[in-house]
Amino acid sequence: MPQPTAARSEMPAAIAPRAAERMHIVVTGHVDHGKSSVIGRLLADTGSLPEGKLDSVRRACERHAKPFEYAFLLDALKDEQAQGITIESTRVFFNTARRQYVIVDAPGHVEFLKNMITGAARAEAALLVIDAREGVQENSRRHGYLLATLGIRQIAVLVNKMDLVDYDREVFTRIVAEYTAFLEHIGLRAAAFIPISARTGENIAAAAPSIAWYEGPTTLEVLSLFETRPAPTAGPFRMPVQGIYKFTEHGDDRRIIAGTITSGRVTVGDEVVFYPSGKASRIRTLEAFHAPAPRDAGADEAVGFTLTDQLYLSRGEIAVKAGQPKPLVATRIAASVFWLGRRPLSRDRTYVLKIGTARVAARVETIHRVIDASSLGIAEDRVAVERHEAADCTLSLVHPTAVDTIDRCLHTSRFVIVDDVDISGGGIVRDVLPDATLSDTGTCEPAVVWLTGLSGAGKSTIGERLCAQLASAGARVEYLDGDAIRDAFPSTGFSRSDRDAHVKRVGFLASRLEHHGVIVVCALISPYATARAEVRRMCRRFIEVHVSTPLPECERRDVKGLYARARRGEIAHFTGVDDPYEAPAEPELRLDTTELTVDDAVARVMAALR
Repeated sequence: MPQPTAARSEMPAAIAPRAAERMHIVVTGHVDHGKSSVIGRLLADTGSLPEGKLDSVRRACERHAKPFEYAFLLDALKDEQAQGITIESTRVFFNTARRQYVIVDAPGHVEFLKNMITGAARAEAALLVIDAREGVQENSRRHGYLLATLGIRQIAVLVNKMDLVDYDREVFTRIVAEYTAFLEHIGLRAAAFIPISARTGENIAAAAPSIAWYEGPTTLEVLSLFETRPAPTAGPFRMPVQGIYKFTEHGDDRRIIAGTITSGRVTVGDEVVFYPSGKASRIRTLEAFHAPAPRDAGADEAVGFTLTDQLYLSRGEIAVKAGQPKPLVATRIAASVFWLGRRPLSRDRTYVLKIGTARVAARVETIHRVIDASSLGIAEDRVAVERHEAADCTLSLVHPTAVDTIDRCLHTSRFVIVDDVDISGGGIVRDVLPDATLSDTGTCEPAVVWLTGLSGAGKSTIGERLCAQLASAGARVEYLDGDAIRDAFPSTGFSRSDRDAHVKRVGFLASRLEHHGVIVVCALISPYATARAEVRRMCRRFIEVHVSTPLPECERRDVKGLYARARRGEIAHFTGVDDPYEAPAEPELRLDTTELTVDDAVARVMAALR
């Protein structure tokens, strides 16, 4: 079979110059086909090992009377990672004259899926290793299918251990024909098939005189032909929100939104919009830990920033620069899924989908077709996806989630699926589908949903999630947060009379909005029964939801340390410590978040509304 040709100009350099660019590659293949030996050989032949490492591993092999293998180099570097060697646990580096390569070290399906939504797995190309003696195996095909599913299009196939088949050209040609046919079925084309011996180094960095019949590129040469994606900083700004941190001591009133930028750049003064909530503000400051505050930040940087407006955000939102392409917000997605779970992926179970920093409960709405990743057999009337199968599915998400499709932004289109506590599958978002509307599931009339409970019980989290789900389903909805309203009226105190006045003020506003056809969600401690009863009389349809999380659990969750300060006497009239909380006797709904997830709690409120 004809092979691509390339000039043999890229030779190993003992001291490579600082790479002008970086490319992430993944090396994969069936067990014992020589993946680790290929990686070890690349490190050795490009002079990328720590000084003396090759000799020390050889001597260790001699001491233990076992033959040296290049795979041992990778194991030795992993062992020394904890001792300060510049090798990362999931990445290995080697340099050539043209660029620096980062090998994504993911030895199995699950490991690769675990890394697929992180920066460490930004694989742009792949080397797929096949043993010349064993030929194409099931995992050879499965790994190829997984690469296709993840959108990795630049692939070279290394037919390893040619020295063990006497460099037989017919063996090589047979493997090329079989695997080329497989790749065509999944829409991939290998840049080259290269006969190699990782043990002897043939066709890794230098041409192999023993394989004179082969005229194509070496492994390093084919890597040089691969194209590096544009720098992530060139793309639209994306930062999944990792956490929100508020400071209260010494007059520090900063609310810092923190996360890792996956693409683009952001500068102080830029307007940013958060999805799925749609809240917007301008960046007031960028923050750094024990360092001068920067003016801008770009892809791969972990940053924090403050805003000119006080926004109440939650983990899992995606920050986007105003005016740039925005993510899609959906409760239904069309996805390609690769399944590795012990139990089948089925329509009768609820899973957790992790995309960016968001975690959302998800169910399989429809299985359109199932593909055996090894045989490529297709079934269209299946109710479950078995282990090592791939499928095109419609997934239903319990609340609106911001995503990108694979052709828009890589990192916010890849997801993993958790079954109980195990990462059991992964995939990519192909498209978003129309959301279910309220008319599909029962119309919600105007109402006031009143979430009451101790500080830290989970009222605001449930309220924000509920509002997002109602809005995505087409409802007119407004969210009134007790803390936000206190910020707007800072003179409000915390005595009983002050608290009652605060509750009545919010209740009156909620009742007026309800009279105009709005569903109003209110999240307030509102500790006294008489004040809540007065709000009930103001409203036409009042749904009291007691978020009944016990006091010890609320204290455990208290990242601001308010309970501790109250117990030290630094905060007076703190509900649950030195002020009482009068729990509702007969609320419409009672939710204990030690027993329910946020998604389950929201589903119960939605059911009550309908």
